[in-house]
Amino acid sequence: MINPDFQNNPPLILVVDDEKTLRMLLRRVMEKEGYRVAEASDGSECLQTCQQIKPDIVLMDAMMPVMDGFTCCPQLRSLLGDDCPPILMITVLDDPASVDRAFEVGATDYATKPIFWAVLRQRVRRLLETRWAMTELQRQIEREHILTEQLEIANQELQRLASVDGLTELFNRRSFDEYLQLEWKRLGREQAPLSLILCDIDFFKLYNDTYGHLAGDECLRQVAKSIRQAAKRPADLAARYGGEEFAVILPNTEVEGALYLAEVIRASVKALSIVHAGSQVSEYVTLSLGVARLIPSSQSSPEELINDADKALYKAKVEGRDRVELIFFLQSIVTHQTRALLRIWQS
Repeated sequence: MINPDFQNNPPLILVVDDEKTLRMLLRRVMEKEGYRVAEASDGSECLQTCQQIKPDIVLMDAMMPVMDGFTCCPQLRSLLGDDCPPILMITVLDDPASVDRAFEVGATDYATKPIFWAVLRQRVRRLLETRWAMTELQRQIEREHILTEQLEIANQELQRLASVDGLTELFNRRSFDEYLQLEWKRLGREQAPLSLILCDIDFFKLYNDTYGHLAGDECLRQVAKSIRQAAKRPADLAARYGGEEFAVILPNTEVEGALYLAEVIRASVKALSIVHAGSQVSEYVTLSLGVARLIPSSQSSPEELINDADKALYKAKVEGRDRVELIFFLQSIVTHQTRALLRIWQS
């Protein structure tokens, strides 16, 4: 099959020959087969014509004045590149050297004069069928390539959706648990510190009751954005821990660094100036934050780190909210500098 739309879009044949009579005869025979036909009188005109139209096949005489077929053929392939149509060389030369030369310069097939019309028609048809088949194969490859890319993008999006909280676009609880386990094992081997921040929006239920759940969702998104912007190191992971609770995993981070980041988060959320008439500690939305730090070992577990941070968060709420807390007796590595920082922040 040349193409399934032959009747509406028949192939275009370019006939290149210096003999006007032969061009007319070739046109008549090819049009009788249902093809469209264009003409050129020599190789130079062939090159010009091919820049204006896109023939599906070229029937080219080998011996012509100005520019013969042997000269035109490689130039045509260079001009059109991968879009070059098959070239059927037609000539009175039938010696082996001429045939070899025709194929060497880029001819696809070869026919001799006088023309055997039945043979020529079959060769033209075969070349057009091959061209159409190769074109369809290339299109299929391109379609499959596009589909493969789209599938890869879709898979990446599915993986992202599986790891990200839909409302806040922070990592979800599942990602938090997986990353904490991963970093616990890695830092346990390196005997390096792992810090954790747990934080909670103060009186968030009252906020929802006062302003409605849509406003509550927007509040969560703004708070999450502040946390994401603060925890910007590549290894840090900010997650929605649940409801109005958030968590930040800080690998290779000592208490001073974790407390500093926690205070940055607390201050940035308060600076959002989200009005909270139901709050008992501020006219704006605030956070209470708890910080914990451990060096992972076989004698401890990620749950212990979470419990420590949770106890520190509870202490922040008991001590008045809108503050950062650390449980001192659980942290043997707390320095005098850390205690001084805490006193400054809590004053």
